[in-house]
Amino acid sequence: MAKTSPTHILQDAEQIDAISKRMKRAHGQMGAVVRMLEEGRNCEDIVMQMAAVNKAINTAAFTLISASLKECIEENKTNSQAVTDKLQKLFLSLA
Repeated sequence: MAKTSPTHILQDAEQIDAISKRMKRAHGQMGAVVRMLEEGRNCEDIVMQMAAVNKAINTAAFTLISASLKECIEENKTNSQAVTDKLQKLFLSLA
């Protein structure tokens, strides 16, 4: 029998909405980067826009992980420690 990896699906509707909005904003910013490249804008402006995209994506990821950790701890299910360990590993992968 295959060993399944512990998982968690975020349930907090407010957090899901906030993360979704942030990702949509990042999507728009990414489109702006492409337009800036195609228009021949200067490197400094493009890199600043890329930094904004990066920050938006990282913030969304950190929010997703921290909200999931909070739920996991509050639920206190039998596999919560394994899920917490996995989420912490994801958190560290962003650092």
